Amino acid sequence: MRAAFILGAGLLLANLVLAQKTDSLRARHIEDSLNDIKAHLTEYYSPIPPVITPGSYSYSTAPSDAIILFDGRNLDQWVSTKDSSKKADWILGDSVMTVNKKAGDIQTRAKFTDFQLHIEYRIPANITGSGQARGNSGIFLAALPWYPGGYELQVLDNYKSTTYVNGQVGSMYKQAVPLANACRKPGEWQAYDVIWTAPKFNDHGILMAPARVTVFHNGVVVQNNTTLLGDTPYIGQPAYRVHGAAPIKLQSHGDPSEPISYRNIWLRQL
Repeated sequence: MRAAFILGAGLLLANLVLAQKTDSLRARHIEDSLNDIKAHLTEYYSPIPPVITPGSYSYSTAPSDAIILFDGRNLDQWVSTKDSSKKADWILGDSVMTVNKKAGDIQTRAKFTDFQLHIEYRIPANITGSGQARGNSGIFLAALPWYPGGYELQVLDNYKSTTYVNGQVGSMYKQAVPLANACRKPGEWQAYDVIWTAPKFNDHGILMAPARVTVFHNGVVVQNNTTLLGDTPYIGQPAYRVHGAAPIKLQSHGDPSEPISYRNIWLRQL
């Protein structure tokens, strides 16, 4: 009798634990579904930017007054975003650095306000996936320590690959659609040249001037002195929160496609 009671109690407890796990998984699934719905509310699919073929273009040689953020020799100017006391742990080789998805995002040791930035990236030639899961990364022109982390210039493969237009390459993510699609083929090096004017706040935390950005993608203007409405969240509307100088962050997105690489990164303070 005692053994039967213990067995019955054990089965009851096991069923309760299983029910709790099932409820937890169901709740998580519902939450994920709601987040997907919320995210789709800020995605736009038209008008589609014209597709153009960029010309030959390179500013890989830095001007004499530039701050060299990466020249292929080391990652000394970069730290882990998870722990800024640790050096960046991306893969270094052949004068390029490649995203290490296990290590996560990296950001500059130094903080900046207004600047001219040059940065080159390469989507792997054997890239797979579609939409946002195709060579996804991002350049956060001011990385902030709270969600969503700042102001993201999207890096993605949109060479004959489509997604929502305010999330394609050259966009200020979920906010400003690029003026053109100037993508090169996967496997080819591509370049961004950016003029970033950070938002300005007074001593009382009031926004006095919004952020503005001009972006050239492979020599083609894709953002023309664009005024931002705030940060670039995946879910919800852009907003400003008070901040000063900030690091530049490179994103390790975590999608299943092959990791991308960066080279020739330099900056001029304005």
